[in-house]
Amino acid sequence: MAALSTSKALFVVLLSIAVFGSQAALDAHYYDQTCPQAEFIVAQTIRNASIFDPKVPARILRMFFHDCFIRGCDASLLLDSTPGNTAEKDGPPNVSVQAFYVIDDAKAKLEKSCPHTVSCADIVAMAARDVVAMTGGPSWGVLKGRKDGRISKASDTINLPAPFLNATQLIQTFANRGLGIKDLVALSGGHTLGFSHCSSFVPRLHNFSIVHDTDPSMNVEFANLLKAKCPSPNNNGAAGQFLDSTSAQFDNDYYKQVIAGKGVFGTDQALYNDQRTRPIIESFAKNQNLFFTEFAASMIKLGNVGVSEQGEVRMNCRRVI
Repeated sequence: MAALSTSKALFVVLLSIAVFGSQAALDAHYYDQTCPQAEFIVAQTIRNASIFDPKVPARILRMFFHDCFIRGCDASLLLDSTPGNTAEKDGPPNVSVQAFYVIDDAKAKLEKSCPHTVSCADIVAMAARDVVAMTGGPSWGVLKGRKDGRISKASDTINLPAPFLNATQLIQTFANRGLGIKDLVALSGGHTLGFSHCSSFVPRLHNFSIVHDTDPSMNVEFANLLKAKCPSPNNNGAAGQFLDSTSAQFDNDYYKQVIAGKGVFGTDQALYNDQRTRPIIESFAKNQNLFFTEFAASMIKLGNVGVSEQGEVRMNCRRVI
């Protein structure tokens, strides 16, 4: 992936062995013989799409998180709804994920180059790594060999971490997927890319509690800025806020913003207000290299959640075979 190695902030996590944390073993060299051009095709597709649509990196990264958190990393998020089933992508938390067309494009190219070989789940995992690296973040050897799941239900999206959970709830949600406290804080750093609509944080701005109209953990000037953008508790429009001050660059600014009381989501400030997670936030804010190293390690762990030998390799990421 020479094209990705030019980033000044590039950290490469080298993996020489497969991970055996679940039913199926993943391997960084899984496609070396069957589809050696897979990584290049995915990276080129992601880069070209990002040039035309700067929202692609944040949406692809969010896609990976949301897919892995439901049934494990099995591309169930990519399946379309059918007359008899509403799929994950149409569940309320996933309406803004979008960018599915980018994965479709990569899959179509791979099907021409090496038919019925590369799973949609592996494409999403590679794409998530690529958007991080191309926006200035770390890179890592993506473990591959996932199979695509056949089940996708919108009702399951209730299990995604909501933006109002407290630290204990977040810690438990991640623990249920085999991820620790450091993984929680590191992966929350993915908020360095992206944008949130008002609906995800407006409860912090109006009628927050009997005592406080606004969440007292918020920086006052920042709260007033958000109130100007989201004047009504029922604001359902396109208004919103970028999740840190360098939203197109993968860096550690998110943690600096949280320390300053400028975290957009309630979960952001909840992590800083809890003694179990605050020291990790502070260490990442001070040391970007440390954050990059831990983020890459946590992405590898997340990518192994729920991996199983059961499943298929779809020829179209939107439909089961």
